Amino acid sequence: MYSIGVNITLMLYNVLTLRNGYSIVSDKKILIIGGASTDTLHLKNSTVKCPGGAGMYTAVSATHCGANVTLFGPRPHEYVDHFKELNNYINKWIGPKLPNNQLPEFEISYRNNTTEYLSISLESETNLSPDMMPEDLTDYSIVHVSPLGDAINQLKFIISCRYRGAKLISAGTGLFNVKEQPHAVKEVINHTDYFFMNRHEAKLIFGSIDSATMDTGKLLYITLGDKGALIVQGSHSTLVPTHPITEIDPTGAGDTFCGAVLANILQNKHPVMAAHEAVVISAKMISQIGPKALYSKKPISQPQIDTRIRLNNTQIKKISEKLSSLLEVSPFPFVSKVLPPINHPKALDYFFAATVHQFSFWSIHNQKYYQPLIAPLGGVMLKGSDYLWKCFSLALERDVEFCSPNRQASLNLDELKTIMQDDNGNQPMPAIELHLEESHRYGRDMLALNLDPESIIKQSKFSSNPLSAFINILDQIGGYKEDPLRKKSGLLALILNQRPENFLPFQKTDHIDPVIDYHNMRLCLRAGLIDILDEKLNKKLIDRMILSKDEEWAIRYAAYCARQQIVNLSGKPEGAIDWFFFNTRKTCPEMTPPLCESCLIDSVCDHKKEMFQPVIRTTYY
Repeated sequence: MYSIGVNITLMLYNVLTLRNGYSIVSDKKILIIGGASTDTLHLKNSTVKCPGGAGMYTAVSATHCGANVTLFGPRPHEYVDHFKELNNYINKWIGPKLPNNQLPEFEISYRNNTTEYLSISLESETNLSPDMMPEDLTDYSIVHVSPLGDAINQLKFIISCRYRGAKLISAGTGLFNVKEQPHAVKEVINHTDYFFMNRHEAKLIFGSIDSATMDTGKLLYITLGDKGALIVQGSHSTLVPTHPITEIDPTGAGDTFCGAVLANILQNKHPVMAAHEAVVISAKMISQIGPKALYSKKPISQPQIDTRIRLNNTQIKKISEKLSSLLEVSPFPFVSKVLPPINHPKALDYFFAATVHQFSFWSIHNQKYYQPLIAPLGGVMLKGSDYLWKCFSLALERDVEFCSPNRQASLNLDELKTIMQDDNGNQPMPAIELHLEESHRYGRDMLALNLDPESIIKQSKFSSNPLSAFINILDQIGGYKEDPLRKKSGLLALILNQRPENFLPFQKTDHIDPVIDYHNMRLCLRAGLIDILDEKLNKKLIDRMILSKDEEWAIRYAAYCARQQIVNLSGKPEGAIDWFFFNTRKTCPEMTPPLCESCLIDSVCDHKKEMFQPVIRTTYY
C-alpha cells in the first residue's frame, strides 16, 4: 500500500515544482536527519563506551571535511559526556529533546572476527516524524536522510523534504531495512540523488554488485570494506581502492565515508575524487575508537600520491618561476581554421559534442605505442586533435544538426566512419568504436536530463558561480562524467570562456582543474616535474609499453598535482598553462628528438628526453 501512496505523492510533487537534481549550489550547508547513540563496543582487547549512530558519524565526518552541518534527531536534555563533545563540534543540533536514557543505544561485539549486534534500542529514532522538521529546507545544499531503522519512515521524510524545498537528497540504508523492506529501500533509491550502501546490502538489492545501476544524473556509492568503494554513475562504475590500515573500531565507517563524500561534492569535487578523499577519511576514523579521529582540527587528508612516484618540488618551483616571467604563456582564444568561425549559430553544439572526442589519437603495435594520428583532411596534413576538430567542422557544414544531442545519440558506426574519413577515403581514427560509444553516452544522457548546450549555459549563468554549476552539470553527462580529473570538462570550460563569444564567464576567484592529457604527462616526465622511483615502471615508460590502469592513474594524478602547483606558483591561469603544455608537442614531440633550443623552458628543464607518456587506451584524454 505504501508504494502506491508514495508514487501518487511524488507525481503530485513533480507537477508542482521543478526537481533540481543535476545542479549543486555553491554553499556548504548540509542537514543530516538521523540520530546519535551511545555505543557499547566489545573490541578485541577491551570494552568501551562512545558516541555512535549513523546520523552522528555522517554529521561529524561532513563537519571534519568543511561542511556547515545541522543534525536533526533526538537529542539529550543535558549535553553530558560524549554528547557534549558532539554538540560542541557540529555546527547545530536540532530535534526533540529526550531524557538521556531514552536516546538510541547499541551494544556491538567485534570479537572472534565477526560483527554481532547484542542489543539495539532505536525507539526514539523510529518515532521521529517529518512534522518535527523545519518547515523550510531551501537553505540547505543537501539533505541526507539516515536509515532511521525503518525504510518506510525514511521514505516519508524524503517526500516531506522535497515538499519543504530540499534541493538535493541523499540517503543510506541498513541491513535490516534491506532484508525486511527491500521494496521500500528501492523506492528510497528511486527518489534520492545520492545513495549509500555497503556491498552486502547492494547484493541483496541488485542481485550482484556488478548489476548495480542508477538513473542518469544520480549517484550510487557502494562501500567494499578493505577493497575501497564503487561509484556508480548511471551505468558507469569506478572502483576507488583504499590503503591498508590497522582497524581498531569499524563502527560507522560507511557513514563516515558518506559524510566525507557529501562535503567534498559541495566543494565541487568530482564524485569519484570525492570518494578518493572519503576513503582516506574513513580509514583514518577506524584506526581509532569512535569518532575521535574526526574531531581532529588537523588539515583534511588528501588522496595520496603513489609511492612509486614523487613530486619534484625543486623543478616545480623552477618551471613555475620561468613560466611566470614569459609573456608568451597566455590563453588561446580557440579560433583557427579547423574550428567553426566566430558567432557560428551552432558553435555551442559543436564544442560540446566534439570535445567529447578529444582522446586517444595514437595506435598500438606489439603492445607498444606505435605512432600518432596524422592524416590529410581538407588538403592539409592534420594531427590528432586538429584532425578531430576538422572532421566535426566538416560534418557540421554538411548537416547543421549533426552536433545536436539527438543526432549524437542516434549515430551509427558507418556514419561515424564516413565523418572521420581523410582525403584519401581512409578512416585513420584509432578505436573508432570507442568514439561511437562516447557519442551515444553524451547524446543519451543529455536527452535523459532534458538538456542541450544552450540550456546548460543558461543554467550556469543563472547560478551564483557559473563555472562550478557548469562543471557539476557535466559531471552528470556521458563523455565528461567518467573522468575523475575532468580533463574534457576543463577543456570545454576553457574553450567556452576563452572563445571571443565568451559563452561561459568566469569569476576572478574561479579556477579550472588541470587539463591533463598525454602531452602534459610527457612534459611533466621529461622536464622532471615528477620522478618515477620504481625501476620497472620507469623502464615501461621509456620502452613505451602499455601500462596497467593503476600505473597510469599513479602518473596522471601526480602530473595533476604538479600542474596544480604550477598554476598556484606561477600566477598564470590554467588556460595559459594548459596551452603552453599542449604546445610543447611541437618542440618535445612523440616520434622525433626534442628541439630543446626552441623550447621556452629549456634553461630549467631536466632533459629526461627518453621518458614517454603512459600508454593506455582511455576515453579520458
